[in-house]
Amino acid sequence: MRPMIKFVRTLAAVLSMLLLAACTLAMLGGDTEAPTSDVSTRVLPYIRQSEFDFIGWTLDAVGVKIAQAATGDQDYVAPASRAQVVREYFDLVGQLEKVEGDIANRYADPAVTDKLSATADLRAQAAAVRARISERQPLAESILQEQIASIFAEQGLAAGGQTLPPVSFHFTQLPLALIVSPRNEIKQSANVQVDGDLPLDQQVALEDKVARDLDVSTLVVGLGGIGTYPTMIAQSSYFTWIVTVGAHEWTHNYLTLRPLGISYDASPELRTMNETTAEIVGGETGALVLQKYYPDLAPAPSPYANVLRRSQPSQAAPAANTFDFRAEMHITRVQTDALLGQGKINAAEAYMEQRRKVFWDNGYQIRKLNQAYFAFYGAYAAEGGGGAEGGDPVGPAVLLLRRRSSSLKDFVNTIAGFSSFDQLQHALGLR
Repeated sequence: MRPMIKFVRTLAAVLSMLLLAACTLAMLGGDTEAPTSDVSTRVLPYIRQSEFDFIGWTLDAVGVKIAQAATGDQDYVAPASRAQVVREYFDLVGQLEKVEGDIANRYADPAVTDKLSATADLRAQAAAVRARISERQPLAESILQEQIASIFAEQGLAAGGQTLPPVSFHFTQLPLALIVSPRNEIKQSANVQVDGDLPLDQQVALEDKVARDLDVSTLVVGLGGIGTYPTMIAQSSYFTWIVTVGAHEWTHNYLTLRPLGISYDASPELRTMNETTAEIVGGETGALVLQKYYPDLAPAPSPYANVLRRSQPSQAAPAANTFDFRAEMHITRVQTDALLGQGKINAAEAYMEQRRKVFWDNGYQIRKLNQAYFAFYGAYAAEGGGGAEGGDPVGPAVLLLRRRSSSLKDFVNTIAGFSSFDQLQHALGLR
């Protein structure tokens, strides 16, 4: 019976993976050939030489994940040893990051003239570590997928013990995102992906050319994960963050065929509803994964504890003479919105640059602070107000729904059925 159950579950996982991957490819193909956004259409010619190949990546990743599902190597690892397998994998990633940092330092050292010879030993070491990472990655991914899925099942977000779609992700180098916003308002009018290897000077050149030619605000940003299927997750040794990203991106997969996910790009409000929902689910689920399987790494207290409170979360006052990033960013966003609302575009841009220097002087190395910055980062509003979202009411409304929900399952399935911010407000009695 046990082999038959395993076969049925594997077949269900593979079929679900193929179905959702096909949906992903269809959406990617549509975005590439005929974007619905006029701004996206106008931006595409600028990135043709550096555009990320989503279709090729997805096809390769689907093959990898089907092979993982078919072999089920994690089933042959004793439950007591599984967490250690994952820890060892992330230790290797940390080793690679250190070696690559040492290589970069030698290249930056003005006293080192022959960079190639000076880094030969380190490059050989990096190659050896990469080989070990490649060997262990499939098993580590499979185990971590099952651990995250088990928490979703415990929260009621599964059918017959199986999440739909199955939790499936692949650690990889991520593309960068070119974010475009109009200059006269903060709104994400385009989000197109470019090669993650694009050097910084070329990123800046791309931003500047698009901004100048189209009279828009632009910013190239790094990403932690992308809700393709399988999900793309950055290869990083920051394990506690990776766990939350895995749960965050699965939430996008879950919402894909539901009204909220289908309407993702219909309005800035819906984008914020989607991202804030995924942030909440990722934070709560990630904390539970750590508590169950990696208790020494579990947050204490959870950074998302405020989400579960029935009353408005209180904000601890910062220590005297301490720079409060979120409070200062909130002030910046609110004042920027006010200036843009008065039609004072140049004044708003001058103000943001002046504020960027304030952040820089206080240790926050923000390369560019503009409308595109706020259009991207303002959509992630799970921390209870303030910050880059400014006075936007969407994030607080999503958090209020979570506080009023009896469970994570209740929250997710309720908000998944909304296709407008008005519907959320009506459900909360705010309209």
